Amino acid sequence: MARPLPIVERLQEELAGLRRELSIDLPRQIEEARAHGDLKENAEYHAAKERQGLLTARVSKIDERLRELSLYTLSSIPREVVGYGSEIELEDCDSGESVTYKLVFPEEVDEAPGRVSISSPVGQAMLNRGVGDEVRVSLPEGGKTFQIVGITTLHELLEE
Repeated sequence: MARPLPIVERLQEELAGLRRELSIDLPRQIEEARAHGDLKENAEYHAAKERQGLLTARVSKIDERLRELSLYTLSSIPREVVGYGSEIELEDCDSGESVTYKLVFPEEVDEAPGRVSISSPVGQAMLNRGVGDEVRVSLPEGGKTFQIVGITTLHELLEE
């Protein structure tokens, strides 16, 4: 069986934790709160029911995202050009400064510095490009041109 993408593994772990809380922890909390009496003025009961609604919505959102991500497999990610999971070394063609980005799905952007969403302008401009390509990126503060000087694909990163 093919190994799932790292984002899929992370979302599946989160989903398992949420489902456990929904099926085991929250029902126990709701029952304990019910035992305290009048539900109209029972803050613990209302907090648990509100949490239950939030968790149910999050489970639904993760299920939907996992269905979308099922379209991606490791074998569908390119090996020689920029794709999901690639680390890209860029040189600013104007200043000569180097910068390294890792191309990730939107859910992964905030996990570490240097992560860029594949749906962002920078990410979209880099997709399917190779070493030596010059890429023009439109940004709110104006356009920038980068040259791709190095790519480490997800395949290579997973082999390390």
